[in-house]
Formats: sequence, C-alpha cells, structure tokens
Amino acid sequence: MKLLHMADLHLGKRVYEFSMLEDQKYILQQTLDILEKEQVDGILLAGDIYDKTVPSAEAVQLFDDFLSKLAAREIAVFLINGNHDSAERLSFGAKIFSRNKVYFAAGYQGNVERITMEDAYGIVNVYLLPFAKPIYVKHAFPEQAEDITSYQDAMKVVMEHMELDTKERNVLVAHQFVTGALRCESEDISVGGMDNVDAALFEEFDYVALGHIHSPQCIGKETIRYAGTPLKYSFSECSHQKTATLIELQEKGKVNLKQVPLVPLRDMRKIRGTYEELTARSLYENTNTQDYVHVTLTDEEDIFDALGKLRVIYPNLMKLEYDNCRTRSNQEITATEDMEEKSPLDLTKELFWLQNNKPMSEKQENLLTEYMKQIWEDEV
Repeated sequence: MKLLHMADLHLGKRVYEFSMLEDQKYILQQTLDILEKEQVDGILLAGDIYDKTVPSAEAVQLFDDFLSKLAAREIAVFLINGNHDSAERLSFGAKIFSRNKVYFAAGYQGNVERITMEDAYGIVNVYLLPFAKPIYVKHAFPEQAEDITSYQDAMKVVMEHMELDTKERNVLVAHQFVTGALRCESEDISVGGMDNVDAALFEEFDYVALGHIHSPQCIGKETIRYAGTPLKYSFSECSHQKTATLIELQEKGKVNLKQVPLVPLRDMRKIRGTYEELTARSLYENTNTQDYVHVTLTDEEDIFDALGKLRVIYPNLMKLEYDNCRTRSNQEITATEDMEEKSPLDLTKELFWLQNNKPMSEKQENLLTEYMKQIWEDEV
C-alpha cells in the first residue's frame, strides 16, 4: 500500500502581507500529479490545513477543490486538525465525506478514530489523532485529570486508551511537537517547550505521520517523521528542500520511504549587497526575479525609496533591511543585557523594534499581553 504524507498546508497564509494562495494552488496541483504518477492509495494530511481558525473564503474554496479532485480519483484522504485549525469548521460534513473515502478527525474527545484498509499483505489501520492539549485530555478522562500536568502526560494517557493490535500494520497521523525536532521561524513556539512529547510514545506504530514542524525531518527513527510544509513560509527556510513523503507499506515490519521533491512556483531566497550590485543586470538576469526575496543592503547611506526601486526588478521583494555600521551599532545596544532578567513581553517588544524600526503601540502591547495570558493559561 502506498500513502503520501503531507502536513501544514496553511492555506490562506500571508507572508509579509503577500498572499500565498496562488503558490498553494500550484503546489496542490503538483501534489495531485505526484499521487497519480506514483499510483498512491491514500494521502495523510497531518493538520494545520488552514492558517487561521476562521479561514478566508478563497482558502476554503481551494481546499474544497483539492478534496473534490482527490475524491474523483478515488484516493483515500486521512485528515486531522492542527493547532491553527478550527476543529468544528474543518469537520463540517465529515460523515458525508467519509462515503467518498475522505476521513476527518477534528477535535479530540477521548477516542482516536481508526480507519481500516486492506491490501495483499493484510490489514492496515490508520489512526487519526487530532491536535490535543492537556486540557482536552483532562475533559475526556476526568478520573486521570490530576495526573495530567503536561503534554507528555496527556499524550501518554491518549496512547494508553488506544486499542492497538501490534500484529497488524498501524499508521498514526498526529499533530504534536516531538522532542528533538528542529523548528523554523514560521512556527508557533510554546514557552519553555511545554508542548514537547517523547517519540518513545509512538514506538509501536509502523509509521507516524506528524504535522506541526515546518522542516521535513525524522525523529529518532525514519518511520517517525514530520513532512514539513509544502512551501517555504519564512526566510529561515531558504535552504530547505520541501518534499512530500511517499510511504510504501509491505509486510509487517517493512516500510519503504521516498522523499518526493516539491518545486514551488516561486522560491524564497535572500540576496545581499550594495544597491549598485543588486541592480546590476549581470546579477539578476539568469535568476527568477519573481521569487520572494529578502534583500539586505550593505550601503552605509540609506538609498532613497530603495524598496520601490528594487521592486521594479524584484516585484516580490518581501523584506528589506540594511547591514552597516549604524544598524550593527543599534543592535549591539540590547545584546549585552542579561536576557534572563527580561520578561517575555519586553523581549517581544525589543524584537518588534528591531524588525520595524519603531516601538510597539499601546494597543498592540495590550493585545499581545492579553494573548500571552490566554495562551499560557491554556498550556499549563
């Protein structure tokens, strides 16, 4: 049996106010081509389908079109919600979709849905575990609530209540942060790593299809894997090669993995130099000037309307900054202070200043404070 593992589509995402919908439509079509070429039986979508809990109409239409094309090709879809998704919105129509082999599991309520398939080697069980916070698990198992103080505790309880036949081939689709995974700037980070869970909890599965981390990678062993995002969503990902993971399940204990490259409509890259160097035809004529770029100018004097001028050549210039004596001096002011003595709010305000060259407004600061209180209270 062949399955394709993908995750963190983040449909509707905007990066530096640039809509990624056209790029996402392009990569989803490429995914359909891969599924057809490789004759895949099913696709595992490990959460964060949308970028917001209330996605735009365009994002919903794009995903609806993708699911319709998968159903028309009779490709099974195994789908869970991530921390960015609204479980209720994502699971709308789930019972109707299941008739076309599109299986949703959104919102953990105490049970992990199992879908059973069969091939020449026997049974394959696909378990769908949506994003689960400790509070969700406490509500599902109140008798064990006192023992659940972390994501690790919560996930241990979840695993204990799953009926797993280890003689059969079992695949888990989950959206959690497994200890040891390397993060990117475009991900949500919990304070102090409170969302960590140990990979050992998943040892009995033949393959674990993870979502939540944007960089493709395996954790502990090859069969516990993050697919990563299909597109680059931050400049920290410039060096990444985005892929979809093709899983071939043979007899029990034998799993073959293959990384299928995903080629974007527009790449994301960094370029650096003086204004004169970056506007020289010899530098850009053999490159894709439609790429999303982060430009670092090294001129000592600011260039008048540099953003506007550079966008004539690089229309998708997302970020412009200077690296010279003045900017390095400004950054050194706070670098020597003891970071541990600063509050998270102070650190965030400093980061905002460095990125925007202006202080955070009172309204922004109040909103950030409120969000921090809500998020951290939920995490505890």
